[in-house]
Amino acid sequence: MYSRKIPEDLDCGIVLTMRILGGKWKACILDGINKGIKRPSELHRSIPDASPRVINMQLRELEAAGTISKKIYSGLPLKVEYNLTELGKSLLPVIAVIDRWGIENNHLIENLSENVI
Repeated sequence: MYSRKIPEDLDCGIVLTMRILGGKWKACILDGINKGIKRPSELHRSIPDASPRVINMQLRELEAAGTISKKIYSGLPLKVEYNLTELGKSLLPVIAVIDRWGIENNHLIENLSENVI
């Protein structure tokens, strides 16, 4: 089992928040679920830059963190839906601020990405 060589500072709110949102597509996944996208295939289509493998891995991480819940419906074909938990809903204002900041600073980031990123 994996154990960290350097312990995390669990008294730091940023560290705790990034523990949940610290994946490239996690905020987009939570935002998509909030907007009504419930099925994994819908999430894959809504985030075309992310591979299905990465989205599935980050869905598992979000579920393990308690921010989303997974409901599996019996029958064929198998149907899976994700929903936000109360913890996940509490992250929506944070995601909204991140989204707003990105929109407001889009022109600066585009210039940066051509040179650095």
